Amino acid sequence: MAQIFLGTSGYKYKDWIGEYYPQDMDSKENLFYYGRDFNTVEINFTYYSLPNPYIFLNMVKKAKPGFLFSIKAHSSMTHHRNFTDQQRQQFFQSLKPLQDNSMLGCLLFQFPYSFKFNKKNAQYLEEIGEKFGEYPSVIEFRHNSWLREEVFNLMAKSNLAFCNVDEPGLPGLLPPTEINVGDISYIRFHGRNRKNWWNHEQAYQRYDYAYTLKELSEWIPRIEHMASKPGKIFIYFNNHYRAKAVKSARVLAGLLKESHIITSQN
Repeated sequence: MAQIFLGTSGYKYKDWIGEYYPQDMDSKENLFYYGRDFNTVEINFTYYSLPNPYIFLNMVKKAKPGFLFSIKAHSSMTHHRNFTDQQRQQFFQSLKPLQDNSMLGCLLFQFPYSFKFNKKNAQYLEEIGEKFGEYPSVIEFRHNSWLREEVFNLMAKSNLAFCNVDEPGLPGLLPPTEINVGDISYIRFHGRNRKNWWNHEQAYQRYDYAYTLKELSEWIPRIEHMASKPGKIFIYFNNHYRAKAVKSARVLAGLLKESHIITSQN
C-alpha cells in the first residue's frame, strides 16, 4: 500500500487570512499551523527565483517530522529551457536543507501548453532525467500530445514520474488519468474553471474554483488503483483562491478515510 501525502500548492497567500489562517496570526507561524492539517506542501515560488538555502532551512525548522516538500523547478528548466550548469547547481544547493533532513518529496517540472510532443522535446525530457536524476522528479504536461506509450517508456527509462491532473475539459488539455511511472504517483488539482482558464486578467482567476463532493469522489477509484502499489502518492490542490485548495483537500481527505485508502499508518 502506498503512503499518501496530501496538501496544497503553496501555503502562504494573503487571501487565506481569515479564510484559513486566523486574522491575528503572524505569517511566520503559517507553516506550523498548516502542518496541523497536512503532511506535505508544494512550493511554487522556486519557479520564479532560485532561493537561498536558508529559506528552506527555516521551513524545515517549522515542519513536523515526516513532513515533505515538493519543489517546482525554475522557469529556466521548463518554460525557457535554457538553464545553465551554474543555475542547476544553485538549485541543488538550495535543496540541501530539505535533503539533509529527509524532507524533500519531489521536484516538479511543469511544462507549458506550448511544449508539445516531438523528437526534440522528448530528447529534452531525457536531458532532465540525466541532469536531475539524483532527485525524485515529476513531469507535468499541459498538452495531451504527450499521452502515448512511447513517452511513458521514455519516462520510466529516465526515472521520471508522471503528473496526473484535474483541470478543465478543454481541447488540448489532459483528461483525468491514473498513470503511474515508477514508485511515485503525483496528482495536481487545478480546478475546472473553463471560463477563466485561457481568459483571465490575473493568474489567480484561473484557479478560482471550488470542487464538489461528486467531482472529488470521481478520483477515489483512481487513487485507490495508484495506492495498490508500493511507493508514495503526492496529491496537491492548486485551486488556491481564497483557500479553496484547503477546503477541497479536506474533503478529499475525508473521502480517502471513508474508503480506507488513508489509514492511521498513512
